[in-house]
Amino acid sequence: SEIIGAAGNPRDPFYNLGNEVEVLKRQKRPRALGPVWLRWVMFLGGSLCMGLAVAVAVQWVVTGSLSIVWEWFVKWPTYLLLTGVLYGAVVFTLGALLGRLWLSAILVGVAGLVLSLVDYFKTAINGTPLVLADFGLAAQVGEVAGVAGELRPPVDFWMAMIALGMCVGILILVRRLTLLTGRCRFVTFSVSLALTIGLFSTQGAQAAGAVFQVDVNTRLAAANSHDTYGLTLSLWRDCFLQAKKSPEGYSEAYMEQVLARIDEILTEDSADAPAAAVQPNIIVAQSESFYDLTRLPGLQYERDPLENFHALESEGISGTFHSHYLGYGTGYLEMSMLYGVTELDFGAGTNICFLEDDAYEKFDALPEQYTKSGYRAEMLHGYNDSLYNRTVTYPRLGFSDLLFSADIQALDFPWEGGIYGGYYMRDSYFFQAMLDRMEDINSSGERAFLYGITMENHQPFDPEKFNYECQIGVTSESLGEEDMAIVRVMLEGITRADQALGDLTDALRESEEPTIVVFFGDHRPNLFMTDGDTVYTKLGLCPDNDTVGWTPEEISDLYSTDYLIWANDAALLQGQAGTRRDSSITAIGPQLLELTGQPVTRYWALLEKVSQVCLTNTELYFVDGTGTPSAGVEEAALSDEARELLQLREDVLYDAMYGQQYITAEMNEPVQ
Repeated sequence: SEIIGAAGNPRDPFYNLGNEVEVLKRQKRPRALGPVWLRWVMFLGGSLCMGLAVAVAVQWVVTGSLSIVWEWFVKWPTYLLLTGVLYGAVVFTLGALLGRLWLSAILVGVAGLVLSLVDYFKTAINGTPLVLADFGLAAQVGEVAGVAGELRPPVDFWMAMIALGMCVGILILVRRLTLLTGRCRFVTFSVSLALTIGLFSTQGAQAAGAVFQVDVNTRLAAANSHDTYGLTLSLWRDCFLQAKKSPEGYSEAYMEQVLARIDEILTEDSADAPAAAVQPNIIVAQSESFYDLTRLPGLQYERDPLENFHALESEGISGTFHSHYLGYGTGYLEMSMLYGVTELDFGAGTNICFLEDDAYEKFDALPEQYTKSGYRAEMLHGYNDSLYNRTVTYPRLGFSDLLFSADIQALDFPWEGGIYGGYYMRDSYFFQAMLDRMEDINSSGERAFLYGITMENHQPFDPEKFNYECQIGVTSESLGEEDMAIVRVMLEGITRADQALGDLTDALRESEEPTIVVFFGDHRPNLFMTDGDTVYTKLGLCPDNDTVGWTPEEISDLYSTDYLIWANDAALLQGQAGTRRDSSITAIGPQLLELTGQPVTRYWALLEKVSQVCLTNTELYFVDGTGTPSAGVEEAALSDEARELLQLREDVLYDAMYGQQYITAEMNEPVQ
């Protein structure tokens, strides 16, 4: 108290010390320059200019060229302006909150550059742009980067960073002209926060879309949306697209009519359904990046790299397999096969691997069609449990056990040789583990339903991946030596997958247990050459890496692999051995159920009927039951009966996932 009292005395030294401290504090604070209205105008102008700079920088990194950004602006000027407004609004609001416009500009600039870099890496990994659904994997970004190999920012990223740094430098130089204080700053922040939140709301998006001529109602394929609206605006509009429209007249009475119509359609074929004579084991092998690469033009092989697969085709059912993806999407394929849904069944940006937990229990999944009849379902994966939410979804789909890399190695079955090939677990070792699990399950008196996901042929396709080993010679007149080094890695990986398949089927020939093998590639590898183009562009299968310019036929071809259904007893194939039949990730499950004569629920019986008229229906393209592609279901040459089946399926899924579940319980029961 004495010190405090003395401080008020001008003759006391504490008084002078306090004054000096206060003077120093005032000197450190930047002094506002100019009247309030001028500083407010400069603050607004600086925010919008910085927002526009971030918008240009993001597109610069994404497209790799300022000239392309300029062409985009000339074609759709309002889209770049709206993108600038979105970034500018965030700069403005954060600047008012922090009291420093330049600091806000740094934060927003860094966020924009990070977003553009993620999109660049996503495209580099699998040739597809960043979409809203990818944010479901945000927590596993480290694991995703790990399986993608070495990723380096492009030169354009550093140039865009320098350009934004210069913009921030200008804001620092004029910081006294953009300084808001006191009541002005408080009011500015309050109003700007409300307006910014409005821009990122459904109503605000509708209003902004009307002003800037942005369609916020029509769902587009990611490549088309990014090409038209740019990265930021494409993600923004997807946030506010209506989740899913209800069927016209949706009600309990409406769904009862749907159920009655489904029963009417399904009972037409129920009398012809064969009864299952035996219950075979089922081994589903989802082979990483496997496809018949001998169909690529311009490549000549020393000998057949798929000699086992091609030989087994004469003993099984095989054909084109429409996987719906190119270069990535493994987890999404699993959900489509095991649960019968695709991302098109949900709102834009929905990741089907990260739905609400109870969503995976609305319908009895494919494994549950078997586990209700004495089967035990297990999943095996040659990697760890970090990706695609598998530890949550698979138990809800009917799997009793999940075995990842460490669990598989703990099985301790007889094995000679290395466990790892390239960067991941060998397919041959992995298939031996599946045989070991099948034997144990059978010894307990149960049948096995095993779903295996291989990894040996997973990217990255670095030339040194397999220690430069390639068992089969390959030549090309159109590819240089550096590109051929990458091709040889793909060739070696697929050759090893084919050899592992041969070992698996050879072992099953010696087994007395009746077994069906379903083998398919999850997608083709998006094999990038040294100049950034893919091997498919180099070999003339598509015009460039951007699917916007592709024809439906090109998309259908490159978004497909090959499949095989084989049995160690030809009788299990119901007389279809040696036949060709196109299938898909949504059709293979119903095809298997039909083949085994398994009693199924209405839901899977309906999916089987739908698969006869539709193999693929995505935002990007449509393939009918005959394998004929088109740009979409509206353009497809479908009969009224086919369109009715598609509508019935859509009604059932809407009722279960978004509606009142009027008939969901009935869809999980057999046709009466």
